[in-house]
Amino acid sequence: MQCYKKRKEVLKRTNMVWFSALKLGLNAATHIYKKKQETKMAMADAQHMHASKMARGESEYQGKLLEARQSDWKDEFVLLVLTAPILVIAWGVFSDDPGAAEKIKMFFEQFQQLPSWFTNLWILVVASIYGIKGTQIFKNGGKK
Repeated sequence: MQCYKKRKEVLKRTNMVWFSALKLGLNAATHIYKKKQETKMAMADAQHMHASKMARGESEYQGKLLEARQSDWKDEFVLLVLTAPILVIAWGVFSDDPGAAEKIKMFFEQFQQLPSWFTNLWILVVASIYGIKGTQIFKNGGKK
């Protein structure tokens, strides 16, 4: 009989732990949902205030610029161009063609001899695509 009571108490405590965990999880989920809804309301209020300012001529429209930037392909193109040399080097290493490795080495030697204005311009273009200010490159002559 006492074993039964002990077992019943353990089961009761286990159930209480599960219910406490469930209650905690439910409270957390409710809090997260509430904050998401508050965020949506704040964003709607901000959009309304911005639209009102635009209507009064106090602010310029910026939505189309942001939308155009999100559907832009330039970032992917630059990433592809910057990744291409790595792929070429990998191909030269794994192709088992000694001529390919020699040509890749010659290419990078020639590439290293490009004038600094060209490499600075390339860095500036890439930086501007990603929204980084690259004017320091020209001010410092490419050196930090």
